[in-house]
Amino acid sequence: MASLNVGSLGEYIREQRRNAQYSLRQLAEAAGVSNPYLSQIERGLRKPSAEILQQIAKALRISAETLYVQAGILEERRGEGLELRASILADPLINEQQKQALLAVYDAFLKENASSAPKPTADGPATQNTHREDR
Repeated sequence: MASLNVGSLGEYIREQRRNAQYSLRQLAEAAGVSNPYLSQIERGLRKPSAEILQQIAKALRISAETLYVQAGILEERRGEGLELRASILADPLINEQQKQALLAVYDAFLKENASSAPKPTADGPATQNTHREDR
């Protein structure tokens, strides 16, 4: 996983808050966090958890995945499992170590599937041999 980039995350949250025309206090209340804590996040002094990021995203009416990417928790991808990753990271019923283990298993499956995917040929798109001999 990428490292947490709290400086730019805080700047991004501040920008989104201003675009939504929220005061710091209004966003803190809507997200269910304290005013000082949100201020520290915006100034890059605190590293919010995935759950807190989800609460802030909900209050700002933006996707949690967007904040996860900004925070460096998720790598920006072409939609490969972002919703699943976001759901795992936001699940309050499992701890951070369990979340990382689930994501590692998922990444291993993706890697395995990518290595066994059919390769494109010079004549055209990739084809998969689906012919099966009858017994």
